[in-house]
Amino acid sequence: MPSYEDASEGQRAHQADIEKQTSQHSRTYHDGNRRLSTFDKEDPFGDESDAEIKYRTMSWWQAAMVMIAETISLGILSLPSVLASIGLVPGLILIVSLGLIATYTGYTMYQFKLVYPGVHNMADVGEVLMGPIGREVLGAAQVIFLIFTMGSHVLTFTIAMNAITGHATCTIVWGIIGLVILCICSLPRTLKKVSYMSIASFISIFSAVMVTMIGVGIEQPDPVVHATVKTGFASAFASVTNIIFAYAGHVAFFSFISELKNPKDFPRALIFLQAWDITLYIIVALVVYRYTGPDVKSPALGSANNVVKRVAYGIALPTIIIAGIIYAHVAAKYIYVRIFRGTKHMSKRTWLAVGSWVGIVLCLWVIAWIIAESIPVFNDLLSLISSLFASWFTYGLSGVLWLYINHGQWFKNWRKTSLTVANSLIFCLGAAICGIGLYASGVAIKSDAGSGGSWTCADNQSTG
Repeated sequence: MPSYEDASEGQRAHQADIEKQTSQHSRTYHDGNRRLSTFDKEDPFGDESDAEIKYRTMSWWQAAMVMIAETISLGILSLPSVLASIGLVPGLILIVSLGLIATYTGYTMYQFKLVYPGVHNMADVGEVLMGPIGREVLGAAQVIFLIFTMGSHVLTFTIAMNAITGHATCTIVWGIIGLVILCICSLPRTLKKVSYMSIASFISIFSAVMVTMIGVGIEQPDPVVHATVKTGFASAFASVTNIIFAYAGHVAFFSFISELKNPKDFPRALIFLQAWDITLYIIVALVVYRYTGPDVKSPALGSANNVVKRVAYGIALPTIIIAGIIYAHVAAKYIYVRIFRGTKHMSKRTWLAVGSWVGIVLCLWVIAWIIAESIPVFNDLLSLISSLFASWFTYGLSGVLWLYINHGQWFKNWRKTSLTVANSLIFCLGAAICGIGLYASGVAIKSDAGSGGSWTCADNQSTG
């Protein structure tokens, strides 16, 4: 069986090898049974030559912008507080190292997609790996993860509106307003339309963190910062899970590849994303922590004075909304494709198709709003999401995917052996993050339970 792991031997030669071996792999039998037939052949959107709605329309740069808007959003706002919790040196080392691993695991997902072109989401991956049970388990996990992440965007919207307006009205009212706005903006059915909004999202978050960095640099020029910080285990590991959340975009990668005009363009979009997010994460975390010190807020936009904070949150509103829309789109698209795959409703604007899409979007956002009102502490919500889901979707699962498509070749040569060990360790990394992270986030949520904020009109800026 071929090698799928090396992208450095020349892009054209490598892609030709992938195509050749993909064809061979689709004919592979194990114990007299085919591994899978459905996902070897079928594209999730079928033949779009005469389709009223075409899905495979994104260029690589549009995919890159969607990925940037999805990934570089709320995660970046928690990173300065991570440095305050565990120290400057370990925090920066973790941001870089986890980012590099996330780049590799994203590429592994791309390789898996080339082998199984019909895979559109994590549920499809689960069916390839474990049959119908795997489909239900990973499909449910994907939707739950996306809904929780949508909830974090509703929560951040309420924090932003309280900051901008000086808590002009009940926080629950801001949550309902955010719910309505996010529902309406999630109605487009294709990612290409969302990609244009993603450009505004990137400009938004970039400008907001720039305003914050300039603001804290002018106001607090010389606080005390620490290279390392002595802290409790649970608190330290909860901070690590916030870094993981900053790289939690992998859950949607299969959906993004499926809507590319040319799926082989995905590595370009991935490298573009990772270059931007690692660089921005380092700069923002370092600068904001350096000029704010141990009292840095999370989300980080709250670290500046009231005027700068209001301006920063105002500028950040587009990314708070648009990144939430992308997560909602992926969740809704999974359910929609699951219901209508192979029918005329996939590519037509029938009453059933439109009504179903609107209903799915509305239900998802209502559940997300309930989660946001129930877990009102920003870092605690991110930590829980990361521990339960991002640990697997960004890290652990990718190790399994590599081992699966390279089955029978694990110890073929020294290079294969090295990659087998590396991907086994990536799987173990995901398992460790999940188990330890759940403990740490549980401790944090319990300790913050007495601070109030759940289902209340109170100002939630301090609980963020």
